[in-house]
This record gives sequence, C-alpha cells and structure tokens, in this order.
Amino acid sequence: MMRQRRQQGLQNGIFLLCMQALNFGLDKIPPATLIGIIAQTLLYMGLIRVPWNAEDVCISAIKIIKYKNWQSFFLSNFEHGSDMHLYYNMLSFILKGSYLEPIYGTMNFVLLLGVLSIGCSAMYVFLGYILMQLTGDYGYFTACAIGFSATLFALKIIALCEERDKLHNISGLIVPSKLAVWLELILIHLLVPNSSFIGHLGGILVGCLYSYSFVGERIDNLIHMITGTPIIHEEQFYRRRNRLFT
Repeated sequence: MMRQRRQQGLQNGIFLLCMQALNFGLDKIPPATLIGIIAQTLLYMGLIRVPWNAEDVCISAIKIIKYKNWQSFFLSNFEHGSDMHLYYNMLSFILKGSYLEPIYGTMNFVLLLGVLSIGCSAMYVFLGYILMQLTGDYGYFTACAIGFSATLFALKIIALCEERDKLHNISGLIVPSKLAVWLELILIHLLVPNSSFIGHLGGILVGCLYSYSFVGERIDNLIHMITGTPIIHEEQFYRRRNRLFT
C-alpha cells in the first residue's frame, strides 16, 4: 500500500528561511536557485504531493548496491530531515546559487546541479562501501542520509575556485580559501554529530573532481553540447584546474 507523506506545515525553520530570502531580496536570487529553494521547501512541507516519505528515500550503500533502490539514489538529495536542516541548506544555496548561476547561465547551472547531485550520490555509495571494506564496520554500508548538503559542499569547492584567493572567516577562524571547506567539514562534524560526515566528504570530493581534474572539463563540454552555451570560468578557476597538470 502506498504510504501517505507526512505533512510538515509551516515550522520555525521555514519561517526563518522566508525571512532570510526576503532580506536577501527575491529579485537578487537567480531563477533556477529560487525555484530549487521553493520546490525543496514545498516538498518538505508536504505541499508537493509525492508517493514517498523522506525516510523512504534516504540513501545508503546497501540500498543501492544490494537492493538497487534507484529512487533513493536520485531523490535523497532533495529531501530534508527537519525544518532547521532545510533552513541551513537553503540559506547556503541562496549564497552559492546567487554567485554561480549568473556566471554559468541558468540552464548550464541546472544541468551542473543535476550532474553534481548524481555524482554526490555515487560518491556516498562508493565511500560507504570502501570504508566498510577498510574498517570492517558494517555501519558505513548501512548508514542512511538525506539532504542537499553534499551538493552544497561540491558547489562550495567550485565557488572557491572561481574567486580570487582570499581569507575566509569560519566560526571566528581566518583561513585561506583552499582550507576553508575542510575546516567547515570538521567543525560541522564536531558541532552536529548527527550530520553525515561521509555525505559532506563525498560532496567535497565531487567538487574537487570537477574543479581540479579533466572530469570537470568533460562535464563542461557535455553541458555545452546540450545547451549550446559554454560554461565560462574565471581565470582563477583555470589556473587551479591546470595546476595538477603542470
């Protein structure tokens, strides 16, 4: 029997998200980013009717490798476990999307988001399997996660590569941009023990593959073929990507 999706309603995190979006300026949020935020919020609230609950589509290595649960592979990135989980992710998405979408173009950005989301799911499954093999801890194989955080970590790596080298303030610590995302990963894991360390690490690795290797160039070429519009990177980005090959 098909399960009825739980109605979340208007919770504090959603109210805070609405206030932050209004303070930022809805006219300043690019269309794909804004639609993505609205869609994920409505999905969490239960206003978009779908035949699953969030916990049904959490992703784990065992669900994909053993049970071939492809629904979880594709949908886990867009569900959230709580209103504050949604709030922090969508607030981060506002900042990253508002920076990257105007640079790449809306259609290119949408396709890149799709590629990154799939890549993050694949990396999560890969890390869960490899860590289980290396440590013998079956928990890595069965750990289930949902949320947009992994894709956001990938976007953060890309955004850092687009900008000029500068210092970042991470919880009061001033660090270079190339270290900021790693410090943020550690701090989140320490301060929010229930967060998915494997998911966040997977997002960073996917972002690094795109930003620092030929994989990103292949993705850019594929997106260019589909949309007819090239993805234009800042000169700083190309210097970082080429650094591995010089």
